[in-house]
Amino acid sequence: MAGVELDGVTKVFADGTRAVSGLDLEVGDGEFVVLVGPSGCGKTTALRMTAGLEDVTEGEIRIGGRTVNRVPPKDRDIAMVFQSYALYPHMTVADNIAFGLKLRRVDKAEIRRRVEEAARILGLDQLLDKKPRTLSGGQRQRVAMGRAIVREPQAFMMDEPLSNLDAKLRVQMRAEIASLQRTLGVTTIYVTHDQVEAMTMADRVAVLRRGVLQQVDRPQALYDAPDNLFVAGFIGSPAMNVVEGSVDGDDVAIGEQRLRLPHGLPGYQGRAIAVGIRPEDMEDASLSREHTGNQRLRGTVDLVEALGASVLVHFSLAARTVVTEDTRELAADVGHEAVADLEAKAQSSRTSMVASFSARSRVQAGQAIDVAVDTARLHFFDIESGQAIRRDT
Repeated sequence: MAGVELDGVTKVFADGTRAVSGLDLEVGDGEFVVLVGPSGCGKTTALRMTAGLEDVTEGEIRIGGRTVNRVPPKDRDIAMVFQSYALYPHMTVADNIAFGLKLRRVDKAEIRRRVEEAARILGLDQLLDKKPRTLSGGQRQRVAMGRAIVREPQAFMMDEPLSNLDAKLRVQMRAEIASLQRTLGVTTIYVTHDQVEAMTMADRVAVLRRGVLQQVDRPQALYDAPDNLFVAGFIGSPAMNVVEGSVDGDDVAIGEQRLRLPHGLPGYQGRAIAVGIRPEDMEDASLSREHTGNQRLRGTVDLVEALGASVLVHFSLAARTVVTEDTRELAADVGHEAVADLEAKAQSSRTSMVASFSARSRVQAGQAIDVAVDTARLHFFDIESGQAIRRDT
């Protein structure tokens, strides 16, 4: 196995499009790192450069300590897994898995050993004589994984391998891939647009935006301490609520309401800031005795979604919506309607938020509600730069 290093890697296409800019990323031996970000952020281009499928404009890529910028893909000792299974329909499962080894003229006995071992690991033992058309989507993806495993490469490169599967199968396969990677201990770079996939699978997650690395860290660290508004809004489902506030002494004012802060924000007194609140850091105040009056927001319930274990409550209150390049880009990643909705909110004196309440809550659409806020877990961002404001600064 081997580590992978990207040192100042940049890709500029012939038409002048800068897809990746000065990317510095080190993937440790045996580590599972996920590249995530909106469509067009450069994550697939970064993966393809690492695999040798795209030339590097600037910078250096090293695999196992060896610079591979000018090394052909077949000589980089990596295995690719794509979103399309690319299986040969006329071949059996066994022949599909073995195909690459046969091209490399590996000994027949060794091919048989590797195929049988991969099939055992992937639960394909009983399917080796089947043709791809008889397999389910998940089984076909396992065959594609088997083809990569038998290569016994230094690293796996996976480009949205689950995007063609339905939601239920994606959940199952992401757990299987993560478990498989830990069993094999092979260095893996995995690209996805799905931040839930990234959070549940990775040792570390690298968030890209417009070809620039925004933050790389353990999934929980990204969630708990995003470096900027973009990462804060991209990581988390439902997304973090972001509303405009202003610092006044030990309080942050949100519209006409105030939340008492456990720690001050020196340097931001009287200034407008973006206040981030995770949905799970809010609760139906009638169920919470821990939060006093200065740790609550009052709003009107717009919609209630019962999820069984919890209740998602959409509510509105008098406050300004934060509209910046960060929030516009996050909305654009959702779709044109989300952008239009964001711009409409910018012209309104009210904003909408989402809270995750206990299933014991009995709130209903149309009623006024008090929402208890865990003010110790609030996030703050500079509106102009989008950078996080740390409480200890």
